[in-house]
Amino acid sequence: MSEIATGTTSLLRASLSRTGKWAASFAFVSGAVGDVLNPLGPFAAYIALGAAVAALIIAIAMVLRLVLAAKAMPALIFATSAAAIAGGVYGIQQQTNSQNGVIAGLVPAVAELQQSLGIVSQKVAKIEKTVTETQKTLEAVKKSTDTVAKTTEEIALTQTRQTQQGTETQKTVDVVKQTTDTLAAGQQRQQAQVEKLQATTEQIAASIDTIAKGFAQLAAQGGTIADPKRPDEFYHNARVYELAGDMLNARRSYLAFAGFDVDAIDPYTRFATLLRVQDGKAGAREVFGQLAEKAKAPSLKLVHLLQFDDAQRLDKLNAFIAANPDYAPAYFLLAQEFSEDRLGSQTLADKRSEATALTKFVSYEKDGGLLKYFVDQTQLADWLDRSRTRLTALGDVLDPSRFVPTLTPTRSNAGWSMTISLPEPATAISWRLGANGPFTETGMLAMNDQRTGKPMPNPSFELPDSTAATNIGIKYLDVRGRETGPFDIRFDPDSALQQGNKQILDQFWTSWIAFDAGGNRGLVYFTQMLSFRCAIRQVHYSLNGTALDKEIKMPPCDVKDPYAIPSDYQPYFKVKDDVKSMAVQVTYTDGTKSPVREYKRQ
Repeated sequence: MSEIATGTTSLLRASLSRTGKWAASFAFVSGAVGDVLNPLGPFAAYIALGAAVAALIIAIAMVLRLVLAAKAMPALIFATSAAAIAGGVYGIQQQTNSQNGVIAGLVPAVAELQQSLGIVSQKVAKIEKTVTETQKTLEAVKKSTDTVAKTTEEIALTQTRQTQQGTETQKTVDVVKQTTDTLAAGQQRQQAQVEKLQATTEQIAASIDTIAKGFAQLAAQGGTIADPKRPDEFYHNARVYELAGDMLNARRSYLAFAGFDVDAIDPYTRFATLLRVQDGKAGAREVFGQLAEKAKAPSLKLVHLLQFDDAQRLDKLNAFIAANPDYAPAYFLLAQEFSEDRLGSQTLADKRSEATALTKFVSYEKDGGLLKYFVDQTQLADWLDRSRTRLTALGDVLDPSRFVPTLTPTRSNAGWSMTISLPEPATAISWRLGANGPFTETGMLAMNDQRTGKPMPNPSFELPDSTAATNIGIKYLDVRGRETGPFDIRFDPDSALQQGNKQILDQFWTSWIAFDAGGNRGLVYFTQMLSFRCAIRQVHYSLNGTALDKEIKMPPCDVKDPYAIPSDYQPYFKVKDDVKSMAVQVTYTDGTKSPVREYKRQ
């Protein structure tokens, strides 16, 4: 043991004599360089740490005889010297808190050298950041290395299991590949069938006339087709089964016809009727919903929306027409929504909507424009007959000058009474003076309108006698609560007074003249004409003949009190006893003349 120690001591002395001087010098230079570069980072600490670790590793290797001591000793001396000197420099830096290094603080020339290295000073921040990130990266690498070591063992174990599973996986892949090939072949066959069916469908759609002719021939023959293949054969069978009461087979035949996606309206409307009887409207809606979802024919989609209720059905029908404005059957079906059969009682707006839709439908008859929508031509003939019959019954309902409210003014000494006449029953009436402003309701009478079953609105309202010429707006609610109007009606007080007086004079002309009234023999009274003189321009008369050679001078019309007789005017004149008759003709303010009226004296 003492020999080993003696040998080691000898080796150490020999190595120091050979390498000690240059190792110490080089270590000192390294420490000085680390001190000068201190602004960039604690390089002295890095050198001391690195050298200490190297010295420790070399010493362990020498003890374990992993390397020859003679060869490793110089390196150990160098590493130990570098660690000692760099560690000493780093320690002095920490005690003096020198940012630029100990030498720079003692030797100004070194400090100027550091400042002259501008590129170093500009990159200090960046280098410091890089060093910090490098430290973090080293720590992460260390953690990753540990994880990799652990994972390597797991991978080795997993590879063993994967090797065993590989064989089974390959077998599964082969099966999947075989299945995929089979599916691909099936999809190709299915696509070919779809393309073939699509081509057939297009041919069918283009040959609706052929289908219609085939259906007509089958209908003439009667009986069912044992093995139907064409759409006309399925439709024929459906009709035969339906008329025979075999609803199950009729339903199957209708469904088979629908599978051809023929754009014809009558098969689907008849099928829908059958479904509503069997399954109710909800059932029919469900069946046609499924058909319409797959089909391209607009007729299927149209019949589907007819299975909805009331307002929803009407909204969908209007939307369909907006999207398909030239689809003629839709207008006939729209007319049914406003028909008397559907509503029970129609308002004027309902009649106009029905007439408008029917007129549009019938207009497509020109040049055979409706034939392409019907397989059974008897159904088309029925629709056209019903349309013409209803249009005849509706008359001139579409004439904009007809069926508008009228206003009848009646003047009294107190003012004007305005009577409104409406073209249909109403549930409320409103009016206003002028083109703007709020409307005023006329109110209700203390009685019900038998036509509506609701309180009857008051058809009149009052205006003061000072009302000037203006427009009067009238609007009303029909029996369905829909507002109609407003309608602007011109009101001219002077013209209304004249027209009103004229109407009374014409209606009660037998009261124009009265002979010997009240026992006053020899007097002729014309009191009625005098009371309604605002409508009179002239009055000519003759006695015992029709020469009309005399005139009754009337006092001026007093518009403020039109029916009053002036106190200084006599409403009669005297005649002799030989006067047996009197002829009278009135010229009105509008220029018209009454017939010559003759009055006999009793």
